[in-house]
This record gives sequence, structure tokens and C-alpha cells, in this order.
Amino acid sequence: MGLFFIKCEEAGHVCDKHQYEEASITEKIKLNIHLFYCSACRKHSATNKKLTSLLKNISLQFLSSEEKEQLKKAFEKELQKHQH
Repeated sequence: MGLFFIKCEEAGHVCDKHQYEEASITEKIKLNIHLFYCSACRKHSATNKKLTSLLKNISLQFLSSEEKEQLKKAFEKELQKHQH
């Protein structure tokens, strides 16, 4: 292939790098050229963009160690009720 033409495998790799803002300018150019003529990779790229957007907008909350312990005790207590 030519200087700026890449195969789908490389395009997928560059697409993933681009998702995490790790792709170089040259890689981005090659990816955009590839996406121009490859519908399968365009679809993969669009899916990656949607996934990245969704993940950026999620605010996760975690239980504290104390809350986890309380939940574990409540579960074990409830489990004992049903084992008899």
C-alpha cells in the first residue's frame, strides 16, 4: 500500500489510540484517509466514539469499606434465615 494507506488492522489500532488521545498527527491523517474508503472501519470508529462519550459521562460511586462490611453482614444474616 502507499505511504498514507493503512490496512484495517492498523486502522483499528490507531482508532483505539485516537480514542485515548495517544495517536500522532500522522496516524490521525492515515486513519482519516482509511476511514474515507472503508465503511467497516468507519462503523468501528463511530462505535468507539460513542463508547468513549458514554464512559466520560458516567459518574461512578463506590461503597466505603464500612458500607461493604455492613452489606456483607446484612447479606449473611438474610442468608441464614433462608437456610433453615
